[in-house]
Amino acid sequence: MPAADLAGSTSPLLDVVNATGFGIPEWIFGLVALIAVANGSLLTMIMASRLTYGMAEQGLLPSVLGRVLPNRRTPWVAIIATTVAAMILSSTGDLASLAETVVVLLLFVFLSTNIAVLVLRKDRVDHQHFQIPVIFPYLAIASCVLLMTQQSADIWLRAGILVAIGLVLYAIQHRTTRRSAPDRTADSDREVKH
Repeated sequence: MPAADLAGSTSPLLDVVNATGFGIPEWIFGLVALIAVANGSLLTMIMASRLTYGMAEQGLLPSVLGRVLPNRRTPWVAIIATTVAAMILSSTGDLASLAETVVVLLLFVFLSTNIAVLVLRKDRVDHQHFQIPVIFPYLAIASCVLLMTQQSADIWLRAGILVAIGLVLYAIQHRTTRRSAPDRTADSDREVKH
């Protein structure tokens, strides 16, 4: 098929399959798309809640997000928080804008990870560890930046709001931790004197 036809299509994969003449019913593609979207959404929600929980456990987000159910150890507060965020995102745009926002956020994570690889390469350690040629993190950073520039301003606004909320939560946690740190030092000094 001509590239121009595919670029203007709302279902390019289905158009390609129909052009081959295999005669696969369109409803099968609808079912596959439904399962793929549901699976992707489920995985994203599980990942988001576990990431939020893990960051709270590491002291990067408010500790309330690290609360778990006593018997099951399920991070219930993180699950509720990420579900509410997903509901707000879902109600403020269509499926395409939601997917594109998730893509920008994931690209930001990949970008951060590859920058961290470059920073960690400078650390000298005494044990064997995984190494990769330096060209690969640079190529990954370049590809992330290239893909991020393909997004529209409204997607960047949505992603920026989410990143800003995360930064505010981090700042609150950081400030709370700094305030309580002198108290812990004073308590330990008192224990030593007694």
